[in-house]
Formats: sequence, structure tokens, C-alpha cells
Amino acid sequence: MIQIPCLNEEETLPATLSDIPKQIDGIDSVEIVIIDDGCTDRTVEVAREHGVEHVLSFAANRGLGHAFAAGIDYCLHAGADIIVNTDGDNQYFGGDIPKLVAPILAGNADLVIGDREPAKVKHFSFVKKTLQVVGSRVISRLAGLDVPDVASGFKAYSREAAMRLAMSTDFDHTVDHVIQAGRKRIPTVSVPIRTNDKLRESRLFSNVSQFILRSLHIAVRVYSTYGAMAIFSALGAATIMAGVTLGVRFIYYFLFTDSSDLHVQSLILAAILMLAGFQMVLTGIVADLISSSRGILEEVSYRLRRVESPEKKDRTDDA
Repeated sequence: MIQIPCLNEEETLPATLSDIPKQIDGIDSVEIVIIDDGCTDRTVEVAREHGVEHVLSFAANRGLGHAFAAGIDYCLHAGADIIVNTDGDNQYFGGDIPKLVAPILAGNADLVIGDREPAKVKHFSFVKKTLQVVGSRVISRLAGLDVPDVASGFKAYSREAAMRLAMSTDFDHTVDHVIQAGRKRIPTVSVPIRTNDKLRESRLFSNVSQFILRSLHIAVRVYSTYGAMAIFSALGAATIMAGVTLGVRFIYYFLFTDSSDLHVQSLILAAILMLAGFQMVLTGIVADLISSSRGILEEVSYRLRRVESPEKKDRTDDA
């Protein structure tokens, strides 16, 4: 099943839909669902005119993250075995969908990310190309995966991956899912894909700097969720060591010189640093316990999705 989140895409949606193949080898049926994220134009009517049978509508705009999550739930309840996400602005070439789902059909991956090869995209500025490449390397390091185009929204999810991944942001799912996939050891690969000429400016963010800042915020938040103990323990240990160093320095002056009274500030700062470091370690422990609780909730959510899913015998294979 192919999901397309849309916000006023009546002009670009026809080109997006025309690229999507009607049949794919190894897939019984290809169905499309439009997520109407509060559209005020003729997006839904255009979709219907082009033969789209599934439309999920919001009364008002809720944001890409919510639209994406709602689309995933809709596809799972519809019985889709493979879910492809693409954009309604015709950025991605729909003809590459067979290439995107091939690793899942072969059993080699549960999440496939389309690699636009950002450094080669003609309509990307030099600054955007650089930030995309650097950002992808940073997120790949955090996730423990090799994902050359983290910001790509052209993805294919196996049913298992779609049920495993949590939707925890209302901005964008790209960075979030890459880090989750790495932490949850979901088999992930990237495949090169083609892009179409730009038909309009992005509505997701007003400039590249805003996108980078928000993506970094999501990356830190998501990574901290799964690696809080390591982060706070490292910070706490470094702070405690700084305090110990100052404490040893004061002891040296106290025992071997006559100027120990001049270094009382060092002793006070050492005590503050060691207490702060200890508190950081305790914060890491608490955060780790919260993370464990989140893991339990995600497992419960996964099992609920499995229980609520249609039986295999009652559904057909979709992409």
C-alpha cells in the first residue's frame, strides 16, 4: 500500500500519481491511500478523479508527523504487507517503487530508504547538499547504521517494521525512524532512487537552518530516549573527575604549601562539581528506568497492533 500525506497538493498530485506503477512483480495488488491533512483545495477530488479509493481526512492540519502515523495505522488495519511512503509534491519518482520494495520482497530488509544522493540533486543548493551529507553522517553514527540520505521521505516498510516503529514526533519521521531502526536492530538498507524536478518550495520548513535545528532536536531527543544512561553517565563521570581534580589540587596545596587558604574556592567548586556529577548519574539511572518503561509500552503497542491486524487469510498482499 502506498501512502501519500497531502496538504493542498491539487497541482502536483496528478504527476505524483501518474508515476506510481499499477503492478509490481511479487505484489498481488497496489493500492494508494491519500492522507488529507486539512486540505482546503481540490486535493481529495483530484485523487478521486485519478482512481484513488482510500482517503483519510483530517478536519484541520495536524502536521506531517501525525499524518504519517495515521497513514501507517490505516495501512496496517487495511492489511498491507508492505507500506511505501512518498510525498505529494512529486519530489520522488514513483517508478522507483519496485526498486524500493525489492529488498523487502527478497527478505533482506524490513526498512528500505530511498537514497536521493543529495550531492547530485540539481535543485539543491550547495549549503543544502553539504548539510544533508553531514547531517546524514551524524545521524547514521548515532543510529549505528549506514544511511546516506537520512532526510529522505521515500521509504518502504515491511509490516513488521511498521508495527515496531513508534511515532513520537509531530514534525517529521525521517530522523526519528532511522535512529529507532538502529536501536531496535531493524534490518535497514538504502537504495539509490531518482528525483523529479522541483514543482514548489517545501512547506515543511521555511529554511534549511530551521530544518537542521529541528532535526537535531529530534535526534537528541530520540537518541536520549534509548541511550540516556550512557549520555548522563558520561557527563556525570566527566563532571565528577573535574571535581576530583580540583579536590586533589587543594589537598596538594594544603599539605605541601603555606597557601592553602588561598584555594578554598577550589575546594568549594570541587564539592559542587562532584555533587552535580553524582546527580547526573542518578538522572541517567532514572532516565534509563523511564526508557525501560517506554520499551515495555512500545512492546505492548506492537502486540496490540498484531492483535488488531487482519488475519493473513483475510487479506491480500499490498504495497
